[in-house]
Amino acid sequence: MYLEFARKLRRDSTDAEAKVWRQLRSRQFGGAKFRRQHPLGPYILDFYCHEHSLVIEVDGGQHYDKDQARRDVERTSWLEARGLRILRFSNLEVLNEIESVLERIRLELEPGGPSLEPSARGRGTSLRYD
Repeated sequence: MYLEFARKLRRDSTDAEAKVWRQLRSRQFGGAKFRRQHPLGPYILDFYCHEHSLVIEVDGGQHYDKDQARRDVERTSWLEARGLRILRFSNLEVLNEIESVLERIRLELEPGGPSLEPSARGRGTSLRYD
């Protein structure tokens, strides 16, 4: 069930997801192997790099909804409990500030990069739900 849904999400990716994927695919970003729409437990991750324990989420406007924000916090907690680091970026960040998004990802991939611990509530550069 999750695999079919993940395949559908790959086919129907947003413009922002497609823009990030063009940079991450085929080990062209720092040699890191990323998977897109990767099923893990009860979730499907937008982008996942196993070797760096890194999850990248690209969030649309629905993530500003209070109920969705609560589910995002639960999701982040579940992922962090499994030793994963999570970066979250809004669609607008990706579409308008792709270079800063890529720089943030690049920093996470560097040995001894900025966050040896998961980032606060899994946030990227500016998306906030508080």
